[in-house]
Amino acid sequence: MSIIKVIIPAFNEADSIAHVINELPATVTETIVVNNNSTDETVLKAENAGATVLTEDRKGYGYACLKGLHYIEEQAKQPDIIVFLDGDYSDYPEELTKLVAPIINNNIDMVIGARDKALREEGSMTPQQVFGNWLATVLMKIFFGANFTDLGPFRAIKYDKLLALNMQDKTYGWTVEMQLKVLKNKFSYTEVPVRYKKRIGVSKVSGTVKGSIFAGIKILTWIFKYSLK
Repeated sequence: MSIIKVIIPAFNEADSIAHVINELPATVTETIVVNNNSTDETVLKAENAGATVLTEDRKGYGYACLKGLHYIEEQAKQPDIIVFLDGDYSDYPEELTKLVAPIINNNIDMVIGARDKALREEGSMTPQQVFGNWLATVLMKIFFGANFTDLGPFRAIKYDKLLALNMQDKTYGWTVEMQLKVLKNKFSYTEVPVRYKKRIGVSKVSGTVKGSIFAGIKILTWIFKYSLK
């Protein structure tokens, strides 16, 4: 049986984090919540739900993900698959099973949970999110011949392949960096349509003008950087 570990970056997700943890399938070996400067009861709620809780004081999605990976690297028994999942309960954690299926059954290296329009709750993605995803995936298609339709944060990847990517982005560019490096390394990938609902609370990125602008700049910077290589 595959060893699956889940990394959940979390900043002030006290109202949602336990729901996310509790609805993950029993096949998950360990759930790792990385507290990224929360000022609410995120840590307490995550611990009570049975997660391993780490703290990363440097704010940034990438910083939190890297903290989780550094923790895993120090363990004696390494996982087969890493799943990244947001702590806001916008995804359906039980769909992790179908997310990892192409890796387990078909030896695919990475799987993106694509937030299919037909499966999205109305209003679950902001207009800037929809546009940003469209622009980024179109550019990746033009420059790299990619078949991505989404930069969805709910994703699964073989652990050894993830290590080979040498991930570096500390903030908003984490997801697109991973996809670009998968393309560069010619790793196999696919998308699985997943449902998506309105998150609990307000988004720290797409819910603010500043967050949307910085995320957009970071994503485009990564794409153009790789297009020039």
